Amino acid sequence: MGIFTQSIEVDCTPAGVPIRMRWQGREYRLAAEPVRWFERRKWWKEELRAERGRGPGLVDYEVWQLQVKLAGVGPLRTFEVSCQIDTGRWRIIRMPEAYKESA
Repeated sequence: MGIFTQSIEVDCTPAGVPIRMRWQGREYRLAAEPVRWFERRKWWKEELRAERGRGPGLVDYEVWQLQVKLAGVGPLRTFEVSCQIDTGRWRIIRMPEAYKESA
């Protein structure tokens, strides 16, 4: 799987579910229901210690798999994205088809 850390813009519903994303100056619209899960973060490699009272975003982070089409048309692309809780900034963390293309 291709690993990335590029920033993107994501528009969400009031419930926080992604509905559209912008990357490299292009707008992508969801073509399938997004899938959400949580992954463990290796916080001990990035922080000296766990801050008391800080939970969300320290140990786990939320990942969304978005299947999108450029401007709602064209080939289906899959992105795995995450939102940083502290800042609200979104980033691409994996692009499964990028790995297939380079293999």
